[in-house]
Amino acid sequence: MSPHQPPRRAVLRAGAALAATALPATTPPGQATATTAVTTAPVQPAARPDIGTSADPFPLSAVALLAGPFQRNTARTHAYLRFLDPDRLLHTFRLNVGLPSSAAPCGGWESPTTELRGHSTGHVLTALAQAYASTGGADFKAKSDHLVAQLAVCQDRARTAGFTTGYLSAFPESFIDRVEARRQVWAPYYTLHKILAGLLDAHLLTGNAQALTVLTRLAGWVGWRNGRLTQAQRQDMLDTEFGGMNEVLANLHQLTGDPAHLTAARYFDHAEVFDPLAAGRDALAGYHANTQIPKALGALREYHATGETRYRDIARTFWDLVVGTHTYAIGGNSNGEYFRAPNRIASELSDHTCECCNTYNTLKLTRQLFRTTPGRPELFDFYEKALYNHLLGAQDPDSAHGHHSYYVPLRPGGQRTYSNDYQNFTCCHGTGMETNTKHGDSTYFHSGTTLWVTLFIPSVLTWPGRGITVRQDTGFPDTPSTRLTVTGSGAIDLRLRVPSWAAGARLRLNGADVPVTPGGYARLDRTWASGDVVDLSLPMALTRESAPDDPAVQVVKHGPIVLAGGYGTTDLTSLPVLRPDTLRPTSTPLEYTATASTGQVRLAPFHRTHRQRYTVYWRV
Repeated sequence: MSPHQPPRRAVLRAGAALAATALPATTPPGQATATTAVTTAPVQPAARPDIGTSADPFPLSAVALLAGPFQRNTARTHAYLRFLDPDRLLHTFRLNVGLPSSAAPCGGWESPTTELRGHSTGHVLTALAQAYASTGGADFKAKSDHLVAQLAVCQDRARTAGFTTGYLSAFPESFIDRVEARRQVWAPYYTLHKILAGLLDAHLLTGNAQALTVLTRLAGWVGWRNGRLTQAQRQDMLDTEFGGMNEVLANLHQLTGDPAHLTAARYFDHAEVFDPLAAGRDALAGYHANTQIPKALGALREYHATGETRYRDIARTFWDLVVGTHTYAIGGNSNGEYFRAPNRIASELSDHTCECCNTYNTLKLTRQLFRTTPGRPELFDFYEKALYNHLLGAQDPDSAHGHHSYYVPLRPGGQRTYSNDYQNFTCCHGTGMETNTKHGDSTYFHSGTTLWVTLFIPSVLTWPGRGITVRQDTGFPDTPSTRLTVTGSGAIDLRLRVPSWAAGARLRLNGADVPVTPGGYARLDRTWASGDVVDLSLPMALTRESAPDDPAVQVVKHGPIVLAGGYGTTDLTSLPVLRPDTLRPTSTPLEYTATASTGQVRLAPFHRTHRQRYTVYWRV
């Protein structure tokens, strides 16, 4: 586990979990009492098209990663998914409904006495589904199918265990009683969201029909349980972290067309948070950051489900405020997991900055906003910043299983720490598995014959149904360029991102220059022939970015890449003073030497700075 536990993480460090409180063995309306056997079938198209979108991502199966850091991160996480024992993940689910289990219990946040137990199984279901969708690996699907089948067995025993039909969790239903009664409990709906989302991904990405059956029964329980409450009771209950319940229920509504799921999604519209955002007001200071980010993502999905522009405006305002006034230079946010006053950066450098879950969810929100307004260039300029400077480096490159950071410290002398195989299972361990099994999901988007290229990640896109592939060869960020090669022929309205930082960018089509302006998307709308080549040079200048609350506190960047000063085992008690005039490039791409108040120091990309103390911010 992380050695530093913020307030929400500390509430349950003592004592065993409460025994299940017997509840009436009732059946929520519309619930069946039996679960079907595992079957695999093609997933039916969504019953409802999304409203207000202008671009869609390609399926993971259409994008193959080529050699590079993202492929390496993915391989490590794939190895971890193959290693994990599913029966250890199922241990507390089985015990919860009175089934025997001889598996060794997990530790950390999955221990039998931790109130968040069960959340990691949802993350694993999503990661396995994404791994299968990307690779077609039968082992990923087999493990996913096993988890789903055994969760179905546990769900079928809900009434026997004294729970309501459809309930499925590794903790008793009495935890929900405690939420409704406003008694202390960690975050039961947060865990249920992870299970719901994992089941949905298992259905959508692996074709598991049983996953949809289990999912709809659990979602029916959610709707029934919350429909019994008054609006005032529900709003009071929403003060307890509930993850992305509104998002996953809106997604299920779009898939099935069942209005009951949209009704249930709206039960999780948190007026205390939504109303200021709808009015364009920043009232985020003092709120737990990652509790709020999924709410905004859910609001956007509710817009896509309903067309109600208030939901869209809530999400847009939230993104603008968080990215514009609450984000560090690496793209992460929060100190001690909480939003602070707007534009407080230099005064908020600690060992507990930039929880990785926050950035994972902010990138999910960014991706959905791009679907809504794909021409908005700042969306993927931010996505790139956060992906490369925060999440790419959050995985331990020395771990064969891709162990992951929780916080990314930004105080001078900070150092990353990482998770482990079975004795950690924090939220960021879970989202780390998800992040590193979907690196192909946001590089290419399409609408009709329009192709958006948003990131410079070595990969091959195979355009479904068109007989066209687009290969992207790049060493970015070590090399400041990318090349797209088209195989096959046909009309493509190519929109290629030219980042705002790439002053002097040069675009060439088959060797001929094409006028281009940084800070947007270059457009090449034509009938393409097999072998056509697009080259984009991306000049990367050495710049410094000042903290908004202290202009003398600065970060050094090479293009979009944040550089960190390496300090080995030497801790620091204050920001070193950097002499910018002494910065000199080395023979290693993106690395520099400089003179600071601490002496000579080497600056290297932050995402490659591991196993040592460092500073990202300097006093200049």
